[in-house]
Amino acid sequence: MLPVCASTETALSQWLQHRPWQGPQPRAVIARHQIRAQGQWGRVWQAPAGGVWISAALPWPSTAAAPGLLGLAVALALAERLEGEGVPIRIKWPNDLLIGDRKLAGVLPRMVYCGGQLRLARIGVGLNVINPVPVGAVALRQVLAPGRCRPWVWTTEVLRCLERACGFALAPQTLVRAVEARLWQRQVRDPATGELWRITGLAADGALQLQQGTRTMSWTRWTDAREQGL
Repeated sequence: MLPVCASTETALSQWLQHRPWQGPQPRAVIARHQIRAQGQWGRVWQAPAGGVWISAALPWPSTAAAPGLLGLAVALALAERLEGEGVPIRIKWPNDLLIGDRKLAGVLPRMVYCGGQLRLARIGVGLNVINPVPVGAVALRQVLAPGRCRPWVWTTEVLRCLERACGFALAPQTLVRAVEARLWQRQVRDPATGELWRITGLAADGALQLQQGTRTMSWTRWTDAREQGL
C-alpha cells in the first residue's frame, strides 16, 4: 500500500513495465491518497485519504473479453457486497455505483492484448468510505454506522469483489441479467442531441440497448452517441 501517489493507474503501469506480467497471479496497487487520480476519458480528480483507491491487473477468461463485461462484473460484485450491508445500490451504466442519484463508487475497466490475444484485465476502483466527497457524491459514512466504515476493511472487501468478478465473467448471460435488475433508470438522454431514449436492456457484451419508437441503437460508451452523429 502506498501512502500517497499521483495515480494508482500510473503506478500499476510502471510496475507492469518493470516486472512484466507472467500470470495468473493478480497484482494490485493500493493508495491511501491519490493526487491525480485517473477516471473515465482521462479525467483527473482528487482521491483523498479515507476512501478505497485500487488499480489491479487480473487474469481474465477469454470468453468474457469485452471490456464492458469486465466493468459490469466488478460493479455487480461490489453492488452485492454493499447490498449485504443494507445499502441500496443502483448501477449507472457503464461504470458507476449510485445510492439514489449520488455516486458512491466508480469502476475503470480496460483489457490488455498481446498479439491479438487477451493478456490481462486491468481495473481501477474508487469507493468513498469516510473521505470528503464533492456535491453529487456520497460516502459510506453517510449511510452506515461508524464501526462499519473502516477503509482498511473495505479495501479488503474490494479485493475480494475483484476475485468474485472473475467468477461472474464465466456466466455472462447471468451477469447481464443481474446488472439489468440494478440499472439506475429506464430512460437515458443522448448527451449530444438531448433526445430521450428508453433503455431496453444490455447486450451480451454489456452494451446499453436503447429504443425510441422504431429506432434502436446500442452504446458501448457514453461517447457513442456523438460518434454515431445521432
